[in-house]
Amino acid sequence: MLRLFFGAIVIGMLVVGGTAFRVWQVARVDDWTKADVAVVLGAAQYNGVPSDVLEARLRHALGLYSKGVVGYIATTGGRQPGDNFTEGQVGKLWLVEHGVPEDHVLQVGEGADTLGSLRAVASVARERDLKTAVIVSDPWHSLRARTMAEDAGLQAWTSPTRSGPNVQTRETQLFYIRRETGALLYYRLMKAHAGVFEELNLPKIG
Repeated sequence: MLRLFFGAIVIGMLVVGGTAFRVWQVARVDDWTKADVAVVLGAAQYNGVPSDVLEARLRHALGLYSKGVVGYIATTGGRQPGDNFTEGQVGKLWLVEHGVPEDHVLQVGEGADTLGSLRAVASVARERDLKTAVIVSDPWHSLRARTMAEDAGLQAWTSPTRSGPNVQTRETQLFYIRRETGALLYYRLMKAHAGVFEELNLPKIG
């Protein structure tokens, strides 16, 4: 029994360590392969003005569009209680102000989290026959966002921003690697959990 206990601990450590390494590894990837659309994941906005985090992502997506890497940019993110704008609206306003034609910005102001936003983007992409997407977020968010985009039906890769407050210090980087490791493991666990219930045709709990 003790051997099984320690064996489980070792396996758990390997899974967590391996996932953390993949989060770090994918964070270093900046893929400018041509895609149908760049997906800018939402972040805070203040009464129509993007936060520093959101602006850094928008600037990076603008660079992808300006270089001809993508033909469209999708701006995502919903509205917090009391907000006058969605994050998706603010992203579109900023991009149009910086020279992107309005009909080349797909405003997807839905989704309260990464998964909800990417599912909403995938739905819009299917309507427009857009199949490939480059995900624009912070580096440490890349692996989880890419995984969710692919699960939603997009062929996706990542080109994260290298500026903004979330990528400035080593302490910040370590914090987000730990957070994203836990979030990705939780997502994979809950997705598998849901899949078991679907296969058995049993009701899901929670």
